[in-house]
Amino acid sequence: MIDPQIIVLGMAALAALVSVIATYLAILEKNLVRAVVFSAIQSTLYAFLYYVLMAPDIVLVYIPVAVGLYPAVVLILISKTEKEEKV
Repeated sequence: MIDPQIIVLGMAALAALVSVIATYLAILEKNLVRAVVFSAIQSTLYAFLYYVLMAPDIVLVYIPVAVGLYPAVVLILISKTEKEEKV
């Protein structure tokens, strides 16, 4: 039988790896809307990591701000400009 703590730590390691990949993709993406989506994915995975690290007070603040408010504001700003980043 696998220890539940090992499963949780494995999921946390996977979330950390995927969040680094999402951050890398957000930096390289030319389409600004996709970059915001990658940033929201990264923020969601960080919120999961904070939860695993037993910091529920940080999670309760991080989710509305980093996953909801920040992408919404950036998407509103992108809608007022061009969708693609010019090189």
